[in-house]
Amino acid sequence: MRTSWKTGISFGLTSGVITTLGLMVGLHSGTHSRAIVIGGILTIAIADAMSDALGIHVSEESKNNAPMSQIWEATLATFAAKFVVSVTFIMPVIFAPLDQAIVISVIWGLLLLTA
Repeated sequence: MRTSWKTGISFGLTSGVITTLGLMVGLHSGTHSRAIVIGGILTIAIADAMSDALGIHVSEESKNNAPMSQIWEATLATFAAKFVVSVTFIMPVIFAPLDQAIVISVIWGLLLLTA
């Protein structure tokens, strides 16, 4: 696997897990609303994935040592990884009681980070 893909996937996965779980736990603690937690996850999946992808793009571009194709690969891999990882946290929220969904999501996040 090319370094650009590894960069994007590893950053997107790690950031996706940490930011999504942080938001989920905070929204659950403050609102106890399934709809608000799902809305927060979707916000992270779209807006934060775009933000992280842009950050990786600018970072890779500033190094001045990679072809533009590899910079775009890292950008797209970051967006895709963060989006996909974040969206996976919606499933427990939809199918389990919200308190249990948070616990399931924390376990899922730990598995993703340690696997």
